[in-house]
Amino acid sequence: MLEIACFEITSAEIALQSSADRIELCKEITLGGLTPEIEEFKYLKQKFLKPIYVMIRPKGGGFFYDLEEFNMMIKSIELFKNWGADGFVFGILDENNEIDVERNSFLVELANPIPCTFQRAFDRTKNLEKSCETLIEIGFENILTSGGEKTAKEGQENLKMLIEKYSDKINILIGGNVRSENVEEIKTFTNGRHFHSSAIPIYEQFANDEEIRKLKRFSV
Repeated sequence: MLEIACFEITSAEIALQSSADRIELCKEITLGGLTPEIEEFKYLKQKFLKPIYVMIRPKGGGFFYDLEEFNMMIKSIELFKNWGADGFVFGILDENNEIDVERNSFLVELANPIPCTFQRAFDRTKNLEKSCETLIEIGFENILTSGGEKTAKEGQENLKMLIEKYSDKINILIGGNVRSENVEEIKTFTNGRHFHSSAIPIYEQFANDEEIRKLKRFSV
């Protein structure tokens, strides 16, 4: 499974017409992705059939949110769910960078039956195994992770462990500088089956169809 992270509408259109399986729609690449605009989402849903997962993140930086920001996340899920979102991507941590069970559980239940991905906030937690087990209990379908390291290549030992222990209960979605030149090596080492990439070549601004084709070919 190949998911393409799209931070603006041009990349989204390229990816939705490509061999990718789905996209993660967000905005503000410099902030690591924020909740996208509803009008752009509605336009893409009307034009394309491929699944669109929507990032729900009201601000950049950390993943601890105050009450106002949490309420913004609630309203965003309600809005995008109403307009046909195929999945949601979010992750809430507490003040100690651990999984906020109560708030994540609330949002997963609110999104139901639409599947949810816990984003790379996961990589900030102290114990990846314990965090993974918690997310399984909450009901997440996917975890986007680089194995607790800056890149998937650096975290491939942890990714391999997580896949071996938990892939029958939750999808380990491998992300973090995943590119066509390294995805085959990462796949072979980790035995991973789910990959996430922006598919933006160096010195370019938008997702590239040829890069997506290579990613798809080397990751299956």
